[in-house]
Amino acid sequence: MYSEFLTKQSSAILGPIARLLGLLMNYIFKLLNVIGIPNIGLAIILFTIVIYMALMPLTVKQQKFSKLQTKMQPELNAIQKKYKDKKDNDSMMAMNQETQAVYKKYGVSATGSCVQLIIQMPILFALYRVIYNIPAYVDQVKEAFFPLVDNLIAIKGSAEYLQETTAAAQFARQFTNESFTSGVTEYVQNTYIDVLNKFSSADWSLLAERFSAVSADITSTVTKLDYYNNFLGINIGNSPSYMFKEGWADKSILVMIAALIIPILSAVTQWLNVKMMPTADTPQKSGNEQADTMMQSMKTMNTLMPLMSAWFCFTLPAGMGLYWVAGAVIRCVQQIFINRHIDRMDIDEMVKKNLEKQKKIAEKRGDKPTAYEKMMQYSAMNTKSIDGQNSAGGQAQQPKRRATTSEKARSVRPSESMEKDFEAAKAKTAGKKYKEGSLAEKANMVSKYNDVSK
Repeated sequence: MYSEFLTKQSSAILGPIARLLGLLMNYIFKLLNVIGIPNIGLAIILFTIVIYMALMPLTVKQQKFSKLQTKMQPELNAIQKKYKDKKDNDSMMAMNQETQAVYKKYGVSATGSCVQLIIQMPILFALYRVIYNIPAYVDQVKEAFFPLVDNLIAIKGSAEYLQETTAAAQFARQFTNESFTSGVTEYVQNTYIDVLNKFSSADWSLLAERFSAVSADITSTVTKLDYYNNFLGINIGNSPSYMFKEGWADKSILVMIAALIIPILSAVTQWLNVKMMPTADTPQKSGNEQADTMMQSMKTMNTLMPLMSAWFCFTLPAGMGLYWVAGAVIRCVQQIFINRHIDRMDIDEMVKKNLEKQKKIAEKRGDKPTAYEKMMQYSAMNTKSIDGQNSAGGQAQQPKRRATTSEKARSVRPSESMEKDFEAAKAKTAGKKYKEGSLAEKANMVSKYNDVSK
């Protein structure tokens, strides 16, 4: 690949994705051309709709996790509060184990929706590259720059002129590349198109004044690009900031209002996205300093995102802003249906299904319960009230009394494998002192129960 811009994205990850998305954009534009409306703005909207619909299953999974997180959050907050002031290694391990137990209870991974995000991010970045550089992927738009580009290349001094323009700032390295200096035709053509594609109306006028010999070609190219870029009276090849300056200079209020429409719509739709996203029902202060700091950072980011979106859409070409707005509107519509779908779901039933699925996977792999799970099960068995056993044995008529330690130990006998596990744990922890409520204390307690029962 000669150019990282017009010759398409060439990185190992984004390159193949961008080429695939570029083919989709090219076919959409060709279809619009067949029905007589070859419009870049409309192509961007249709392209965005197709991509977001394809990503819909991942979005639903992501939202399901958010809904489950709402259900889990009180339990997670309680664990964080419990270990708030405990920084020793045992406490940190215990907190991690209890947290993992909560995630396992709900049948979800602690990484949550990270997998869905990891899959979506390269697609969205590649999508941005396609829209940012339409001529690299849409054949008909690229053809609009010919024969102007070939005629400009033949004129001495044209490369130096283009290199000095503001639009060429991001392509500076291409002008010093060996392929450009040695005159590789495709590379030189692509570099010219990269720069010309970022030209504003004023830049085109200055180019026509400087190179009058190709003024007819410039007029032809600009006419085609204006036709392709005209969307509801706005040239999406220009940035709203440029349009606003033009309107200010001409004292045209309508032009200035038109320039602000896309940035304002971007901020509003981004704000709606944030408001519609399901969030965990957490208190203002969870009791965990790190969690509270993260929560505050998220609130700040949610406030800044609409403002940042408006600024980017004001300074970048309006076509990028149109994509931003279209994406936000589509996400809002998706979110309405997703929220309705998830609100009708039985979370408890979902948790049950997740646990059953996890259990089947574990059985298929031949997984055995971990030492932690055995310890918790064994501890629960040996500390269980004997009243329930008496009732089951037909002695419910006798007055209830508190069972002694030895009765508790004898009430439920552990399996031989459990005996061996805890005998080993007992040997390792002999003579040690344990923190109240720790796992080690529970293991020691079980060992003592065994000794009493023997």
